[in-house]
Amino acid sequence: MSLVSSRTRLATLSALTALGAFVSVGTATAAAPQLNGSWAPFDRCPVDAPAMLAADGLDRSTQCVSSSSAGGSIKLGNTTVVTGRTNLQIGVIQNADGTNTVVPPPAGSLIADSATVPGGLLGLMCPSDIPFITDICRQLSDADLNRITATVESVGTPSEFDQIAGVLTDMPIVRIPVRIHLQNPFLGSNCYIGTKSNPIVLRPSNLTAPDFSVERYNGDGSPNEEGDMSRLNILGSTQVDKTFAVPGASGCGLGLGLVNGAVNLKTGLPAASGRNSITLDDTRTYLTGLYAPGVVAPDAGKVFSQNWHSAVR
Repeated sequence: MSLVSSRTRLATLSALTALGAFVSVGTATAAAPQLNGSWAPFDRCPVDAPAMLAADGLDRSTQCVSSSSAGGSIKLGNTTVVTGRTNLQIGVIQNADGTNTVVPPPAGSLIADSATVPGGLLGLMCPSDIPFITDICRQLSDADLNRITATVESVGTPSEFDQIAGVLTDMPIVRIPVRIHLQNPFLGSNCYIGTKSNPIVLRPSNLTAPDFSVERYNGDGSPNEEGDMSRLNILGSTQVDKTFAVPGASGCGLGLGLVNGAVNLKTGLPAASGRNSITLDDTRTYLTGLYAPGVVAPDAGKVFSQNWHSAVR
């Protein structure tokens, strides 16, 4: 990691913490392995991805990033959803020219607790003077039928990554297009707020600056002040975005869009910039890599992977 400036490393961490902020709900994946010591936060890092293994330690250096939060919230129009635990993990290839390439884990970058929309369908579209909607409202005494879960999904490649903004406050760090999948039996399987062609575009920024520290450790995760691994700990920041616009719902109602209007009316969608917001509290972000990747060039990516595997319990 010595070949990459501290400013660049901190910028990458802040940007990826922001990434965790907007992706505040998601789906669980298969159980990850447990790792020893300082490797512990990186149990889903894609160390065996071809691009990671190919990093030579001179022009390209590999790192793992893990960003977690206990909770936060997202407001879309008139509706605010409280979010639970989140964990974002990715691999990062730092290039000698200061740019970077993000490598996701095979099963996806994010896992998180499910988020439940307050009031369910009753709160989202009832009462209504539309006969079809009224019929649905009459059946919602069953809690399972009323419940709506929301899942944020990425629908494009992040762009406009600003490394300097990552270590400052009140400056957009990265631009990421997403959509929100609303799930309920009456909504069908294709009910979304935002689409691939018309996404919600988030530009998170730091509201508060994080605290940070650096530690060294051995390849197997055990502590060592002169170990060949280094880890940055970026803790306690709050990140927000209040600038994004939100399009109306689409595909709601057994794929026919029969419920789109009712959903939009109750939630106040579409909602222009300034009427929506996202907040992630107390983010805890870690970044790790070889302390001196050039020493093991051109096999830095392979050594990095071997170290990760040596820490698996």
